[in-house]
Amino acid sequence: MSKKVMVLTGGSRGIGAATAQLAAVQGYAVCLSYASQAAKADEVVAAIRNSGGEAIAVQADVSREADVLRLFETADREFGTLTALVNNAGILEHHMRVEQMDVGRLERVLATNVIGSFLCAREAVRRMSTSHGGIGGAIVNVSSMAARLGSPNEYVDYAASKGAIDSMTIGLAKEVAAEGIRVNAVRPGVIYTEIHASGGEPGRVDRIKDSVPMRRGGDALEVAHAIMWLVSEQSSYTTGGFIDVSGGR
Repeated sequence: MSKKVMVLTGGSRGIGAATAQLAAVQGYAVCLSYASQAAKADEVVAAIRNSGGEAIAVQADVSREADVLRLFETADREFGTLTALVNNAGILEHHMRVEQMDVGRLERVLATNVIGSFLCAREAVRRMSTSHGGIGGAIVNVSSMAARLGSPNEYVDYAASKGAIDSMTIGLAKEVAAEGIRVNAVRPGVIYTEIHASGGEPGRVDRIKDSVPMRRGGDALEVAHAIMWLVSEQSSYTTGGFIDVSGGR
């Protein structure tokens, strides 16, 4: 049986860090990327290694093709045949209305959230597809409930970028289904992670949690469990699917 190898983007914090550690517990060698938070990425790697797992951290800005190529080449060299990709890296910027957004902001958000996910998916397919001599595998994209709700008055640009990820998930799933690759997505709702501080409101989850049918915010590990189910053989007949981890929102 071949070794299980995962590339996970945005693994230094939040959902990415929780998924990396859960994947390691389930026997994956994890190559996680981070954009700038080296110390936090190193903490995740250390926790995995201290528990007997295998992990490395690679600095990579997924919006840059050269960085993506280096990320996957490092995973190839250190761990061997890729079997899973989790497209988790994503950014958002401060709350504002569309009429206030400048082109720089739009380019940054779309470059990381959309182009970065496409570049990583491309590299994964090139390695996993049976048409390229691969053994198959699974891709899980981390979308957001914002794709369905639109995030008015906060970050419509982020919501739109996640809408693009939903479309990419459906299209790519159909494109590579006969080549041994399953492509699915999770759509987290309001989850206690540091990303809300990027939007200028660290306490956002507590502010809006009463609007969630379950009356609470979610935990990163709850999202990680959904991701790992989609990666696993337990979801072997699932592709082009979505799991909303949103408390019913």
